[in-house]
Amino acid sequence: MEWEAVQDEFKRRKSIGRAYSGKSVFGAKIVCGDCGGFYGSKTWHSTDKYKTVIWQCNRKFKDNTCCKTPHITEDEIKARFLKVYNGLISDKEPFIKACKLIIDVLTDTEEIDREMSELLRELEVVTELIKKCIAENSSSAQDQEKYTERYNSYVDRYEKAKSRYDELEHQKENKLSKRKAIDRFISDLLKRDELLTEFDNCLWLTVADKVTVQSDGVLVFDFNDGTEIDG
Repeated sequence: MEWEAVQDEFKRRKSIGRAYSGKSVFGAKIVCGDCGGFYGSKTWHSTDKYKTVIWQCNRKFKDNTCCKTPHITEDEIKARFLKVYNGLISDKEPFIKACKLIIDVLTDTEEIDREMSELLRELEVVTELIKKCIAENSSSAQDQEKYTERYNSYVDRYEKAKSRYDELEHQKENKLSKRKAIDRFISDLLKRDELLTEFDNCLWLTVADKVTVQSDGVLVFDFNDGTEIDG
């Protein structure tokens, strides 16, 4: 289950593209509450005993942007995450019950599947029309201007249907990924009876979607089940 969580995190970071770089478990997870951009890591006193890794908004001093969100150390993020997650552990039964009630609603793909099936039929029909159009043009003399117009209309129809199909496929993948993430979240809570005493990288990747830093220093933790908790 932890391996799956890590693989899903790799996929998420890959989808972000240039907006993300680095290997830290906090990469592409910390968001500025002012501008919505990602926080990036910076090292203070890198050559002496006071070396500290801090995270701050990547846009803070760029393009005339002056976000008021503060920087935060990795130790602060870890400590606040532990406090918030331990709060869930100590009162998990009603929380888990609520998760189970909403999981089917949040991850239902029935409507998407229905539309995808219709689009597949449309793609099959248009493909045959294109083939027929090409075959008729090659076997008998035709007005090439009308042929080109008809052919392009079929191609345009195909491309629109294919674009919509790809969009729905992406939506379905996101919903299925969300279901897996919520299942992992519930599973982890169920097996934990004792409060956490130290930060766990795999747990963080498994249950945390992101954390938003507000200008007043409050951290808003977004968990994979959709829950938001201030920390």
